[in-house]
Amino acid sequence: MAGYLTTHVLDTARGCPAQGLRIELYRIEGAQRTHLRTLTTNTDGRTDAQILPEAEFAPGTYELVFHAGAYLDASGAAPESPRFLDVIPIRFGMSEAAHYHVPLLLSPFGYSTYRGS
Repeated sequence: MAGYLTTHVLDTARGCPAQGLRIELYRIEGAQRTHLRTLTTNTDGRTDAQILPEAEFAPGTYELVFHAGAYLDASGAAPESPRFLDVIPIRFGMSEAAHYHVPLLLSPFGYSTYRGS
């Protein structure tokens, strides 16, 4: 089995997928943080392509950066300045070739994540 990475972002305050949320992927090696790609969620709150496809998978430490503030602004969430949640980084490890799924459950004042399937 080859490894790859996916996500799914749900807006738990509105009860729907988080469409149009920008996500960046970085590989972390020591103090070095290398940008690999930027994607945006579709109408289902997922990205159209795997965030890290099988052909590029390598075990290691990665970081997903969810641009929640811009999404919340565009979704009509009550405005704040500054937003309580703006940019949400989630750093995690992938130790073996497997499907890694890192979902984000998002509201204007909280979020959670887990290793999904």
